[in-house]
Amino acid sequence: MSSSKEYLDFILEQLSELKNVTYRAMMGEYILYYGGKIVGGIYDDRLLVKPVKSAIQYMPSAVYELPYEGAKEMLLVEEVDNKDFLTGLFNAVYEELPAPKNKKNN
Repeated sequence: MSSSKEYLDFILEQLSELKNVTYRAMMGEYILYYGGKIVGGIYDDRLLVKPVKSAIQYMPSAVYELPYEGAKEMLLVEEVDNKDFLTGLFNAVYEELPAPKNKKNN
């Protein structure tokens, strides 16, 4: 099952206080970026974020789920209706996320 554009739009609206939140469609799902760094994504209409230490501390009871078969586990964000919570989560994890890799020109 792929994610709906409506769910993506809802999550982007919830994150609208943040600058530089972007996304990229990938095989029916959406990768979410904050300040150019991959935070997580929307998979099967679920918001999942990378399980970095700050995300685990911010959501200590979060459940680990697979975004798709064969992928690494990510944290399920259940409080998607809480705009302040989501904004705080993205701000909390930003510094810990790896910088984007430079693309090599062929």
